[in-house]
Amino acid sequence: MTKPVAALFRDDFYLSTAEAVVTAVHEDGGIELDQTCFYATSGGQPGDTGFLERADGSRIVLGPTAHGPTKDIIIHRPLESGLLPSVGEKLVLHVDWPRRYRLMRMHTACHLLSVVCPFPITGAAVGEEESRVDFDMSETIDRDEVTARLMQLVDENHPVYVQWITDEELAANPGIVKSKNVRPPMGLGRVSLVCIGENSAIDSQPCGGTHVSETQEVGAIHISKIEKKGKENRRFRIKFGSPDPAP
Repeated sequence: MTKPVAALFRDDFYLSTAEAVVTAVHEDGGIELDQTCFYATSGGQPGDTGFLERADGSRIVLGPTAHGPTKDIIIHRPLESGLLPSVGEKLVLHVDWPRRYRLMRMHTACHLLSVVCPFPITGAAVGEEESRVDFDMSETIDRDEVTARLMQLVDENHPVYVQWITDEELAANPGIVKSKNVRPPMGLGRVSLVCIGENSAIDSQPCGGTHVSETQEVGAIHISKIEKKGKENRRFRIKFGSPDPAP
């Protein structure tokens, strides 16, 4: 049985390369490492892609990284079948950084949207070009107004950082969880709080995803559409860039 992986991305969202040793190779080709900077699919954010570099310079190109049966197992999945590394082999990990950085910006934008729209979150999906966040709300709200308030938070350039609390501290303070359906990543002994603003003045919520270090890095974003998904559910779609001018 292999040891739990050291998930380096939890402490450094900007780490895009690292060295690691193969600890297991599964029959389906999945690769486990002693440590990794590859984020595994979770909480609506896709897993990282990239490649593993072998000592001879050859590459093992990876599809989206995923968790195993538990959160302390991370599986790196080659896109093509072929020569696989051996247990004990040393590799250099290379995350597809442009893709990861777009996801970091988008994920941070979703947090800002939850500040502008302070309603319980019923679903979310982070994408490279577009993200969505579903809220338990029946109110009518203007998308241009939401975009303006989002961009105000972006332009104010608030710091974004992580604070760690224990599982017990989270259990004692369930009100800090905004999502109605997805529980924060617990069971590893500690939970990351993503904080925005000095002394968490703007926001603080449990989240295991990756984020930029200041809101200005999000760049131009806008609400492209607000959809009614039931009597008390609204889906907000976020896109990069400025909104298209009215015809």
